[in-house]
Amino acid sequence: MHKDGATPAPMKWWGWGEESVSFTHEGKPELAPFIERHLKLDVRRPGTPPLAFEALEISAPVLSAPLRARLEDAVGAGHVSSDDQDRVVHGRGKSLTDLVRQRRGDLSRLPDVVVRPGAEDEVVAVMEAALAADAVVIPFGGGSSISGSLEPEAGESRPVISVDMVRMNRVLGIDATSQLARVQTGVFGPDLERQLNAQGWTCGHFPDSFTYSTLGGWIATRSSGMQSDRYGDVAELTRGLRVVTPSGVLVVRPVPSTSTGPSVREMVLGSEGRLGIVTEATIHIRRVPAERKILGYLFPAWADGLAAMRDIAAGETEPSVTRVSDSYETAFSFATRTDPTPLDRVKSRALQAFLKRKGWDLEAMCLSFIGYEGSEGEVAMQRKQTERITKRHGGLCIGSSPGALYDQKKFDTPYIRDFLLDRGAPADVSETSAPWGELQTVYDNVMAAGYGAFDELGVPGYLMCHLSHSYHAGACLYFTFALNPPAGRDALEDYGVVKRAIQQAFVDSGATLSHHHAVGTEHAQWLEEDISAPGVAMLRALFEGTDPGANLNPGKIVATGRDREPGETVPRGESSRTNGGTGEPRRSLDARRASRPRS
Repeated sequence: MHKDGATPAPMKWWGWGEESVSFTHEGKPELAPFIERHLKLDVRRPGTPPLAFEALEISAPVLSAPLRARLEDAVGAGHVSSDDQDRVVHGRGKSLTDLVRQRRGDLSRLPDVVVRPGAEDEVVAVMEAALAADAVVIPFGGGSSISGSLEPEAGESRPVISVDMVRMNRVLGIDATSQLARVQTGVFGPDLERQLNAQGWTCGHFPDSFTYSTLGGWIATRSSGMQSDRYGDVAELTRGLRVVTPSGVLVVRPVPSTSTGPSVREMVLGSEGRLGIVTEATIHIRRVPAERKILGYLFPAWADGLAAMRDIAAGETEPSVTRVSDSYETAFSFATRTDPTPLDRVKSRALQAFLKRKGWDLEAMCLSFIGYEGSEGEVAMQRKQTERITKRHGGLCIGSSPGALYDQKKFDTPYIRDFLLDRGAPADVSETSAPWGELQTVYDNVMAAGYGAFDELGVPGYLMCHLSHSYHAGACLYFTFALNPPAGRDALEDYGVVKRAIQQAFVDSGATLSHHHAVGTEHAQWLEEDISAPGVAMLRALFEGTDPGANLNPGKIVATGRDREPGETVPRGESSRTNGGTGEPRRSLDARRASRPRS
């Protein structure tokens, strides 16, 4: 986390996080041998840095003087930028595909201008200016998307405006009685927690991208966090919304439940900017717990860990974290440990000897983390009830040290990807969810598909998995993979073979294409297999009905209407400024702006 919890600086244009922060194998004596053994990759040799920024070929912005003037009138001249680095940083997210292409200098279509509104009225003015100029609008939070949700469509001839919400970063009010907070959506995770913690509250949402992602980004992608078992994912946390759309400001009241037709709140969640720019959300909050503890556990095998997590989810306890790694991820986790002290070595040897006496296969054992929060008494009760279940499945508590280390390092994982990419080895993640009764089958099918892809390519590869985000009916499986293509081969093509094999195994096994990383463009090809052809048609009708001119982040989730078969049309151009393509002029957003609810 940043020292003061405030808004972080923009991320590297070619990688994750701050320029001054990087991952290293040094101080982790087992990591380099582990990677060399499984990927045939010597990470001790220096990596190859990306191109220098000065070597990039950056196209000139396509922005008329009148449009720029309107944008400057909307947000202030100091908050309108066509700076080269600004445009490059806002041109893509942080998917593996994004990073490889950035590093190669393949920038594709960049935004022409980055605007940073400071209030909802300014967002409204930006939207009106964009519609009047038939420009494309792409909302931007922290830029951490790994599904291709931020890149303009290739060949887009219209002006492209990246709307960076960074200035809209305040908690506007807290309703302590209802345990709700009104929050501007440009707030980054650490800053949100800092503002809430100062008044004794927490949102409890901690995705891997926490440091570099925003509330608006979480909403746009239906994000889940590491403590979603207790606090809920962002779809459960988000109750009310304000969204600037082409036809006005959409207001969703923060009521606990409603029967007003299909849920508009649910339509906005996961919409990736296709329906408008989310400016404000009312979210559930809880009091900061008096005690928080994450403990490490070991299970004899993956099946034992799965069964334990299933029974915990079905029980009456409410742990904040229920996570178990398969044997492959457990081995990797142990390889990333820092240089142990002599006492640590003694303890490790004693534990291994104890487990062998119990008949454990140490190569099959699985590491788990379970978190507890609440008062001292509540934490003790949660732990007692949960450990009855873990013991029933052969689990063994190994104390707080592994959990404390996990808690400290949980936001560092994305830096490892840059470390491997520097050495020519692409690494990525794919995650899914399925019912408890299908999880083992999904796991087996994905492992077979992933390792089958490595064999097909003839490359060294490693695939591992953990279970997280447990629900009454099922859970999320989160897979991480890496491969080492030979010199002279296109690493991105080889990566694509593995990624497609894993994603296809998801949908072929009856699981979803993504649990919390969204659709974007990277996962769109599997959407119909996941939600069926009528489901895709519904989404297309929703997007085209709301945005008939295809001005809002076109091409994400489902293709825009202009990609239809010849002969089919969707209103474009002038009709983008009319009411649903009927020819009737749209009322101004000022006229349609909804009155803000009272605090």
